[in-house]
Parts: sequence; C-alpha cells; structure tokens
Amino acid sequence: MVSADAPRSNAYAWYVVAVLIVAYTLSYVDRSILTLMVGPIRASLNISDVQLSLLHGLAFAIFYTIMGIPIGRLVDQRRRTGIVAAGVALWSMATVACGFAGSFATMFAARIGVGVGEAALSPAAYSMLADQFEGKRLVRALSFYQSAIYLGPAIATLAGGVMLGHLSPLDTALGHFEPWQLVFILVGLPGIAVALLVATLREPARRGASATDVAPPFRAVLHQVADQRGAYGLLILGLCCQSVMWNGAAAWIPTHFMRTFGWTPSQVAWSYGPAIAIAGTCGGLFGGWLAGWMRDKGYRDANIRIGIVAALTALPMIAAAPLMPTAGLSLALIACFLFCGAMPYGGAAAAFQEITPNRMRGQVSAIYLFWLNLAGIGAGSTIVAMVTQHLYGGDLGVSRSIATVAGTAAALSAVALTLCLAPYRRAMDRAGIVA
Repeated sequence: MVSADAPRSNAYAWYVVAVLIVAYTLSYVDRSILTLMVGPIRASLNISDVQLSLLHGLAFAIFYTIMGIPIGRLVDQRRRTGIVAAGVALWSMATVACGFAGSFATMFAARIGVGVGEAALSPAAYSMLADQFEGKRLVRALSFYQSAIYLGPAIATLAGGVMLGHLSPLDTALGHFEPWQLVFILVGLPGIAVALLVATLREPARRGASATDVAPPFRAVLHQVADQRGAYGLLILGLCCQSVMWNGAAAWIPTHFMRTFGWTPSQVAWSYGPAIAIAGTCGGLFGGWLAGWMRDKGYRDANIRIGIVAALTALPMIAAAPLMPTAGLSLALIACFLFCGAMPYGGAAAAFQEITPNRMRGQVSAIYLFWLNLAGIGAGSTIVAMVTQHLYGGDLGVSRSIATVAGTAAALSAVALTLCLAPYRRAMDRAGIVA
C-alpha cells in the first residue's frame, strides 16, 4: 500500500475517479432498483403509492441524512478509503436484505440500512477528489463522478427489467421468493467485490493541510456556514429544489409510462433506461465542460451559473413531457429534461469544496447532502405521490403530478441560485480564489 504522502499521479488520480464512479453507480443501482418494481412490490406487501414512496424516499433518506453528519466528521479525521469500503459493504448487504423482506416494516428497515451505508460515500469522495484535482479540473472530475447518478438508474432500469422478465418465483430452504425479491438479492451481492476494490485505493494527502491538523468541532463548521450563510444557504436551497425536481420526476417516470401508455417493465427498461444513461451522462459531462468554459471566460461563479442554466432549460421539458399524447414524444422530452437536469451537479460539488477549508470539507459536504437528500429523496417522490393521490384523483394523475411538482421546483431553484451569485463571489474572495 502506498503512503498518503506519495506524489499525485495524473493517471492514478483518474483511476481513483473510475473506482469511485463504480461505487457510486452501484449505490444508485441499489437505491433506485425499487422504482421499476412498484406494481409487484405493492401487490406482495399490500401497500399504497404513498407507502411505496416512503420505501423509496423517507426510509432511505432519513438515516442517509442523519448519519451523514457524523460520517462527514470521520471523513475529516480518518482514512477515507476505509470509510467508503465499509459503506459499500453495508449498503450492499442491506440491499440483499430487501430481498428477504415480507412486510412494509421489514422492507422499511432494510432500506434504512441502504441509506446508512450510502451516507459514507459522497462526503469522502468529494474530499478525496478535491485533494487530487483543483480548479476546472476538479469540476470536470466531479462531473465524471456525478455521471453515476444517471448510469446507476439506467443500469437498474435495464437490469431490473430484464431480470423481472426472466425470473420466476422460487422456493428454497430459506423460503419463497418472488421475482422482485430475487432482483434485490442479485443486484446487492456484487457490492462485496466493489468494497474490496475500493479498499485497494491509497489514501490521498490532504491538500493545504498538515499532518498535525485536526478536524474542527462541528460547531466550528456550523460557524463557517453561518458566517457565509448567503453563499451556503442559497446554494443549498437552490440545489434542494433541483433535487426535488430530479428525484420527484425520476421516481415516477417508469410508473408514468406503465399507467399512461400501458408499457410493461421490459418496455420501460429498454426505452427509459438508455435515455437515462445517454442523456443524463452526456448532460452531466457537458455541464462540467460548460462550467469550465465559463470560468475560462472570466465567470468566477460559473459553478453557480451552470445550476441556473440547468433549471431554466429543464423546466419547460419536464412541464410538458408527462402530458404528451404519445409515448414517443413523452420519452423524447424526458430525454431532454434528463440532459438539462444533469448539468449542475459536478459544479455544485466543486462549489462547496472551493469555499471550504480542507479539514471541514467532509462535514460541509455532509450538511449539503443532508439537505439535498432530505429534500429530493426524502420528500420529492412523496410529494409527487401525495399530489397524485389528493390533487389529481389517484393513479392516473401521476403524469400531471410529475409536471406540476418538478416544474415548480425548477422555477424555485433558478430564483434561489440567481440570488446566490453575489454572496458566492464574496465567499470566493474570502477563500482567496481569484479565477
């Protein structure tokens, strides 16, 4: 194992990015595989759309967000590669446990385990990559890392659709398993190999911090955030609105196609899956490139501006896409929405790293992810479900609900991020960032 003081290699730095992408992709497979199996899970567990949304959102997000803060402190103090490896192993075993769930309560508990494990990944990954890259190279590295947000659901949609189409109920010595339960088990098991892969990474030296530096107490981190609340607060608010937009739509788009156009899970898998993979990944990478280009043109706040561009371009797409009269038109506009909505997240992650002292980055990232996931994963899918049930009259109203919730969230995001521009520039000045 190479020591943390080894010089940074450009090739090795990108190898770290690649390994973290694999881990992050797996995390999104495990968290989003549920969205393709709404029908069979509801039938087996005898639950409603709102209860299903709680399994997808709140059960995962509440402990993901709560555990993120203490894990973020560990990231600022301890070996980050070990933290990530342990997290991968935990969430993978919890995903397998979802396959053994026979009730709403046991599934809820297993989804909590998925959330706790996944809380370890991104605070550590952001901190590690900020020690490997800087400036616009950091934005682009984080944009590649964030591409897993789109690769994971795409793989989950494709693999889940294929497996559901080929798996049959199975009776074993451990009990009876429905196809949806077997899917959870099969997608969870590869995580052990990924955890071992992560464990082979060497711990990067902390840029701008000495070996004797210690992570400040959490109250000092809160003081840092409060002292620059205009930058941190408005950035978090704007990104939370985008997370509601993205997660609220993504959680229910497969159901939109099944209920509105009568698609089977297999049809969703082979149509929507590639749309997420191609449009989402290309949008995320384009957003990283565009933020770097804007920075070269003198826009120091490009990491914020890319979020405004994303919100304003995604809004008309998602407002119209679920209301189209044909599945083809709906899918085309959804692909455009996925491209536009994917653009801001590499810049957003870099924005927090840039204005935050090194030994606070894990904790600040955890605060950001706390609110981002509480809003998007915890509330986004449930808001859509509640609007469907209470405003639009039940199951067939899901399309109008997606358009309403996601469109409103996009507009609010654009307003918050526009207000964030000036305070963020002041925060950059305080951090000594001139370009």
